[in-house]
This record gives sequence, C-alpha cells and structure tokens, in this order.
Amino acid sequence: MGPRKAADLKRAGLVTVEDLLYRLPFRYEDRSRMQPIASLRPGMRAAVLGEIKSSNLAITRRRGFKIFHAVVSDASGPIRCTWMNQPYLQDILKPHLSVVIFGDVKLDSTGLHFMNPEFELMSDELESVRTARIVPFYEKTGTVTPNMQRRIVRQALDQLPSEIPDLLPADVRARLRLVPRRAAIEDAHFPPNEAQVDELNAFRTPAQRRMIFEEFFLFQIGHAWRRHATSMELKPYVPKVDDRIRASAAKILPFKLTPGQRQALKEIVEDLLRPQPMHRLLQGDVGAGKTIVALLAAIVAMENGLQVAFMAPTEILAAQHVGNIARLLSQSRFRVDMLTGSTPGLKKHTLHAHIERGTTNLIVGTHALVQESITFHKLGLVVIDEQHRFGVAQRAALRAKGLRPDVLLMTATPIPRTLALTDYSELDVSKIPDLPPGRKPVRTWVKPESRRDEIYQLIREQLDAGRQAYIIYPLIEGSEKIDLKSATEMADHLQTEIFPAYRVALLHGRMKQDAKDKVMHAFAAGQVHILVSTTVVEVGVDVANASIMVVEHAERFGLSQLHQLRGRVGRGEWESHCILMYQAPWTDDARERLKAMASTSDGFVIAERDLELRGPGDFFGTRQSGLPEFRVADLLRDGAMLEEARREAFALVQADPQLLAPGHRGLREALLARWRGKLDLAGIG
Repeated sequence: MGPRKAADLKRAGLVTVEDLLYRLPFRYEDRSRMQPIASLRPGMRAAVLGEIKSSNLAITRRRGFKIFHAVVSDASGPIRCTWMNQPYLQDILKPHLSVVIFGDVKLDSTGLHFMNPEFELMSDELESVRTARIVPFYEKTGTVTPNMQRRIVRQALDQLPSEIPDLLPADVRARLRLVPRRAAIEDAHFPPNEAQVDELNAFRTPAQRRMIFEEFFLFQIGHAWRRHATSMELKPYVPKVDDRIRASAAKILPFKLTPGQRQALKEIVEDLLRPQPMHRLLQGDVGAGKTIVALLAAIVAMENGLQVAFMAPTEILAAQHVGNIARLLSQSRFRVDMLTGSTPGLKKHTLHAHIERGTTNLIVGTHALVQESITFHKLGLVVIDEQHRFGVAQRAALRAKGLRPDVLLMTATPIPRTLALTDYSELDVSKIPDLPPGRKPVRTWVKPESRRDEIYQLIREQLDAGRQAYIIYPLIEGSEKIDLKSATEMADHLQTEIFPAYRVALLHGRMKQDAKDKVMHAFAAGQVHILVSTTVVEVGVDVANASIMVVEHAERFGLSQLHQLRGRVGRGEWESHCILMYQAPWTDDARERLKAMASTSDGFVIAERDLELRGPGDFFGTRQSGLPEFRVADLLRDGAMLEEARREAFALVQADPQLLAPGHRGLREALLARWRGKLDLAGIG
C-alpha cells in the first residue's frame, strides 16, 4: 500500500490484514441480474450496466450548490442520473466509460431518473472479479474506492495460508454446524456463484453467520470471564432472612405487591442471601413501583445491622425519595437521612458523624454520597436510581467505600433485550412488567399544530375539574437560545391571553437549583396549575393531580424521551391525556415515532421500536455507555445469534474458567490480546 492509501485505511480502523478481512462488504450485487434500462419502473431498487453518453455540471441559484447530470444508456435505452453537490464527479464519470449504476428509480416531471445513486466504473483490471456472478461492494474509505478494496482483499486472501487458527472450539463448531474460519472469510468476501444474493444481503449465508457468531462469542466470553472473576469476590456480611424480618417488611407495605413486584423482590432477596455481591438491574416502566421493591430489600439489609445508601441523579428526586421512604418507615426503628450537595456545612458534618457511627441506617443522596470524606459504618446495600445518569466512576467509588456491598441499579428506561445482553452483560436483570392496580393507561393523541384551539379547550376542561397540566417544549443543543425564548414567550402568552384565571409557571435547565425546586414544590402543592417546561420534567417527579400533558414540537423528541415524559401524567385515579403536537413538514421517522407512541403505552415495546428506528449507537444518546463496536455483527439484525453466543460462552467459562483446556489455549491468547485494557481482566489468569 502507498502511504496515502495506508493512512486512509488506518483512519477507518483498518491496520492489520485481520482488520481488512473482518470488514465485510455491506452489499452484494448479482451481475447476471442487471436490469435493462427500458424495464425500470418508479420505486424499483435496481442495478444497470451501461455506457455514459453525456455528462454536465449545472450551476444553481443557491451559492456553491451544483448538480451533476449524466445520461447512461444500454442496448434498451437511456436514463438520467443526478448527483447533488458532488462536482468532483465530472472528473470521474466521463463520456464513453462503462459504469454500473445502483439505486432507487425516481419519477418526476422530466421522466425516470436515478437520484444520488451508487456507481462503479468497469475497468479491465477487474476482469477476474468481473467474471464472477456476485460482486461484493465495500463502503468507500477516503481515497480507497470499493474497487481498490476489492483488489486488496483479493490479494490478502491469496496470500493467506489454507489453514489458519480457528478461535471457536471444535465442539461448539460441530454443535452449531459452523463452517471453518478460513472458508467463512473467503466466502463472505467472494461468494460462490451458487450463493443467493438475497441471503447474502440479509447476512444469512453460512459464511456470514459463522463470522457474526464468532464476534459475538468472543465478546460474550470476555463478559463471562469478568463475571466469573466477580463471583470469586465475597462480601464481608451476608444477610439472613427469618420470620421477624418478614414481619418487619410486611408492616411497612402500603398495598399488596403485584405479581411482577413479587417476582423481582424474590430475585433480589435471593441475591442478598448469597455470599457473592449482587449486581442486579431492576427495570420497570414509569410508575411500576420499583422504589417499594428496593425499600423492602433495604429492610432486609437494615434488619441485619447493615447500612443502605440510596442514590438519585438529582436533588429534586432525592428529596422525593426521602419523603416517600420516611413516610413508609415512620413506624419502624430505622433512621433515614438525606445528604446532597446543597446540605449546609454544619448539618453535613453531623450527618457524616451519624453515617460513620452507624446511627443513620438509610442515607438518601445525590453524587455527594460518593465523596471521599464519607465513611460508612457498615454499608451493605447500594441502590442507584436511574443509573444511566450516573457515571461508571461514581458507581465504582461507592463500591470501593463499602467493601463490596450488594448493588441494585434501577431504571425506568426499558432497555431492549439485545442491548441488555451487551451493555449490561455482567448484570442480572429483573423486570416489573405490570403496573400497580388502579392505574389507568394514558390516552395519547397525535395532533397537528393547526388544532391548537381545541387542545387548549381540553386543557381548560381539565383545569376546571381541579386537575393540573404540563406543557413541554423541546430544548435542543445548538438552538437553545431560540428554544428558550419561544418557551418563555409561550409561558407569558398562556398566562396573559389563554389562561388568565390560572397560574402558569416556567421551568427550564438554565434556572438555579433552588429556583427550580421552588417552582416544582409550588406545582406539587397545587399552587401552580400549568407548568411550562423545557427540560424533561425530572425523571420520577410525581404529581398525581397532573392529568394532561401537551408536548409541543413532538416531532423533535426521541421515542424514549416521549415515553418518559408521558409517564409524568396518569399517576392519579383520573383518566389522563397526552397530546403530541407536531408541526409540518415532519420526517418519516418522526411520523413512525409518534405513531408508536399513540399505539402502545408498554415501555418495553417502545424501547424495541426505538432501537429499530435509531439503531444501537444512538439508543443511549451521545453519552454512549460503553456499547461495543462490532465489525461484522449487527445488534438489530443478529439478536437471536447474540443470545446463542452468550449461552455457549457462559457454558464454556463455567466448564473451563481459565480456558486452559488443550482446545481452548488459542482462544485464551486471542481474548487476552483483544480485551486487554477493555475488560478489567487483571484478576484473571
């Protein structure tokens, strides 16, 4: 490779021959299935092979915006191809050259055409590849065209020995009927002529399946290894459960647990009684009653003389937890305290002393709980609410304090199964699928901006009946100033013009914490009737009397965000409404998101749909929580194989924890090389 091409490949993460061979084509094309241009119809996705008859670069009125046109013709007739803002194509696509055009066929007033299609020039040096019926297409990498990449891959494969080490154990390969590694790599790049193109493009041929499985398997072995290492740790205190503790827990229960809560509690308590520390994620939709389950687990720890730390992501939420927990524990002998960043100095000092002496049994707080200066007397259980808003470092700091306490993470953002198996692979997962009795599902409508007056009428009816309302505004990075201005103007307009008889208040992220708290407390106390908010109304904020929510510009919100917002209403016994107001024009994706919201209130269904629409990388937003980068596999497409790989990997590590059996040595070496630094494998081997 020349230095420039090598640098381009390096930028794309292709440094070794293995990198190159594990970057599979993203599409395959059957050259025997080229369509005659005359047979094309609007809406078809088609490949045509023809000669460039003419080409020109058109200048438009928009400054700097150019359009490149080319007419391509085969024996059956011509078709126009158009590329927006790619002027450099005039140096590449010149008349008399043979070219393959691939893309969607469009129809407009000028007739049929291809808009921004992919193309590939036919050159003599590709003759060997060209005679193949099925041609692989690679993503372009800097100056390295798909053509070149095909040639480099062919060279690399020709120089590869006929036998290469196979990382998958022979028994796993035999059981799952997986093809050998060398053959899989060859066939995934240059499929045999009898391969089916549809199967190739769905990544379902034996060669592709083998490579996908291998990648998932190595990933899951790393997690199984790490999990095995943590199961070797023992916690200093192991709680017990007897009739006295059961009676103590039953005493605080304000209502009967749902079957989902009972099952989750059973799984958590079984973990508490084990000698190894618990690492469990409790998932439950907004309002599913996770806090009471966590509190019952806390009673088990406290009755065993252990302290419990309960962490929330914000002060508003911490205060809300303290209120609920103190109320439930008012008849018990346990002392509940709260410690946050804004706790005054003298009080903080006293609290530190109580925590250190053990007179505080349960401490609720924010990030302040992980500060160095706090020493616990006997920390046994840590409960972390809405854990994805908590950094990994903070979780680790807390664990380091309490000598390996049990850790329970809670989230109301349902995590799709495939992501739970990757991002949360070393956690056990409990789910509360049902809602507490008496909860009515929220009625959801999608309405255009033009129906604003009737939406205001609906709000008025709710306010007249004594209820309260949320009106949510988007606040998107990059347009904060404009968004904030429109929300502020809207709050004024609602107060003076639309609802003068009611109190309207504004809440936004730029406000100081005590100003935010003041507004929230006034809303919770019923002194404010309409809350206009730009931020996601804090996750978990609980105002049972609020029965209607209007989301302005709903097309600008993500699905999970909309679902979280909707969870703020429907917390009382009244029927509640969520109105998603959109402004045209909206994208197809936005339409799909709002349609999904209107069709179901099940957070798990919504999370799966969100994953389909956004893809795994975006699911957790930019604060990407350590999702692995897969080279061959795709979490959405290959979810079933991920589960299979996980089962095989965990079974293997259970049978041979150090991977020292004769057939596993190569796998062990490959894993240590691949995962060193990524997984905390220092304690292993």
